[in-house]
Amino acid sequence: MHNGGSLWTLTVPTGGDALRQERLTRDLHDRLRRADDHVVGFHDADDPAEPGSKGAGVGEVALWVATTAAIARPASQVLITLIKEWCAKERHRKVVVTVGDDSIEITGRPDAAQERMVGEFQDRVAGGDGPASDDDAA
Repeated sequence: MHNGGSLWTLTVPTGGDALRQERLTRDLHDRLRRADDHVVGFHDADDPAEPGSKGAGVGEVALWVATTAAIARPASQVLITLIKEWCAKERHRKVVVTVGDDSIEITGRPDAAQERMVGEFQDRVAGGDGPASDDDAA
């Protein structure tokens, strides 16, 4: 976490194409780095990708993004919007966003169902940073 906020993990799935994944992840990093509402960096790939494998997780490039606790919901909205805009630049771009044990796949052209799922994801993520969410009170 960064200053008590949420730590997000962003992965760009490319169907096993390690070079394309690295190129797209670096492009996403550059795009997110220009925004002011969060801190972004590359996950360290020092650990093996799977138990029993040697060396670093070759081909698995991921970013971490930290938001501040005080503005979790607005920061997550900005981050999701930036990811959607980045995905929309090229057909078939996707980003898997993981916060704790919760994750969602975001595309550049979401339909109504995905928009609803993204909203629910944001509510769960924001609820995890502060008091119980309204859904838990029911």
